[in-house]
Amino acid sequence: MTSPSEPSVADAPSDPPEATDPVAALVALIPTLPKVVLHDHLDGGLRPATIIELAAEIGYELPATDPDELGRWFVEAASSGTLERYLETFDHTVAVMQTEDGLRRVARESVLDLAADGVVYAEQRYAPEQHLSKGLSLQQVVDAVQAGFAEGIAEAAAQGRSIRIGTLITAMRHADRGDEIAALALENRDNGVVGFDIAGAEAGFPPSRQATAFATLADADFPATVHAGEAAGVESIAEAVHVAHACRIGHGVRLIEDVTTDGLGDRLGTLAHWVRDRRIPLELCPSSNVQTGAAESVATHPVTRLRNLGFAVTVNTDNRLQSGTSMTRELTLLVQEAGWDLVDLRDVAVTAAAHSFLHHDERSALIDQVIRPAYMAARGGRHRA
Repeated sequence: MTSPSEPSVADAPSDPPEATDPVAALVALIPTLPKVVLHDHLDGGLRPATIIELAAEIGYELPATDPDELGRWFVEAASSGTLERYLETFDHTVAVMQTEDGLRRVARESVLDLAADGVVYAEQRYAPEQHLSKGLSLQQVVDAVQAGFAEGIAEAAAQGRSIRIGTLITAMRHADRGDEIAALALENRDNGVVGFDIAGAEAGFPPSRQATAFATLADADFPATVHAGEAAGVESIAEAVHVAHACRIGHGVRLIEDVTTDGLGDRLGTLAHWVRDRRIPLELCPSSNVQTGAAESVATHPVTRLRNLGFAVTVNTDNRLQSGTSMTRELTLLVQEAGWDLVDLRDVAVTAAAHSFLHHDERSALIDQVIRPAYMAARGGRHRA
């Protein structure tokens, strides 16, 4: 079995595209391709109908009680152009995730929705500290979510869809509970938890505020990813890399600010070189970044330029509810608006799998037995791009 590696130019198909609309042909193929998502928030992926039902059970008032209308409200509210307003939408999703039954249902449905989208491996993240208002303990929250994931995986398998879930335990940047949440993640490393994260308002709450938590995790050989370079700039990414020793960067879209262009071409700053040279992956989320103002459009999103410059880029959904999106939609937009082709789609899937928090042998199996064979079959089929 070969070890997982990032794809090279030598892997690219040499066959010419079909004469008939290759973009449309590739778009039609995307739903069937295996996908890997590393940055997907559990509390950002609820079904609108589920929110309505759970809210009715606890007497919680929502902006709308029709599923279609509520779904539109989330997308519109999250599209205000600022991360702070975007984050306000989570008040409603978190409100209905305060009981074991509610958490288990949301987790189960999330797995089913991802599997239906062709996702074969997902790392789902959430902050247990946000689900304690009805008396649950931190461990009860984790247990309920893990039970829901297990139910979803089993139900997806019964439907003929194979998916695996890794859990990322998140600490909220402003709450200063990093040490406690890091300990919780370590206590559950044999219970499906594969990594740690910090999230929430980025500006004013740098990774250095959680320095002791990250030191504890590093001493325990436990991986972390850090939200950085979304609302704050390259200094946030620098702290994630050098203070938190992040294995991945959540978003990282503003790393492009450390890349300049002159008459001789693109020039990388010292941080950009450090991130690229050490293959620190970027968990880029095109639609979400456009909503929060971190990018102007999918067509001009830095993900394409960063990929062309050789960075380890991955494509992610971030919050499927707030962005009205899926992995299929994100990849489709990149094909239609940024000119991506089948090789690009394969590359980001392989890169994501290679930099997941699974163990090496498990990453190898995912790449060699699931992702590459499916893309080879797609290359050889009638849909080529």
